[in-house]
Amino acid sequence: MNKNLKPFINGLITENPTFVLMLGMCPTLAVTTSAVNGLGMGLTTTVVLVMSNIFISLLRKLIPDSVRIPAFIVIIASFVTIVEMLLQAYIPALYAALGIYIPLIVVNCIILGRAEAFASKNPILPSFFDGLGMGLGFTIALTLIGTVRELLGSGMIFGLRVLPSAYQPLTIFILAPGAFFVLAMFVAILNRLRMKQGKPLGKGGNTDALCAGCTNTACRECTKQLNAEKEAE
Repeated sequence: MNKNLKPFINGLITENPTFVLMLGMCPTLAVTTSAVNGLGMGLTTTVVLVMSNIFISLLRKLIPDSVRIPAFIVIIASFVTIVEMLLQAYIPALYAALGIYIPLIVVNCIILGRAEAFASKNPILPSFFDGLGMGLGFTIALTLIGTVRELLGSGMIFGLRVLPSAYQPLTIFILAPGAFFVLAMFVAILNRLRMKQGKPLGKGGNTDALCAGCTNTACRECTKQLNAEKEAE
């Protein structure tokens, strides 16, 4: 696979920040009361993630290690401020709906994590694709969660009625517990699909954390891990 496309695919599918890495849970659970909010939050985060990755990669050789993290935060905060002002000026309804979670993008662990783990160590083009893949993966996840919550909680999707007016909304899905239910459902479905494909549930196919201390001989991944440890001894 092209070395520039691999980071994109990783962020989009293999290492999806929400469904696989379980990062950015605060905005994921808080703003996904509707599909529009999920899409808006995801795209906003994507813009900040892509731009901060590009600039951090561009300046990676100029930033001293001793002030690396503060420098990253300043760059990220600058782009968050620009995006926040643009939303307030041109999409005030979305700005009002997302509220405090827009400035909190500064401390979103997805953005700071990609800056530290990838952008600060790689050229501009791979860093761009890494930010784009992670951002779109986050956007898709939030939009899916918001769509299910809005559909079950109000019978609508993107503000358009889908279910008949006789439908009794399950209001719990637009409340806080509904976010946990829907997120758990998507994670369970993804894990089930990975199990059918014979892949471990751990990040990137790594079984170390998944199988550590496990003695379940019915699990082929754990058995493989135990056999490897015995051979090493």
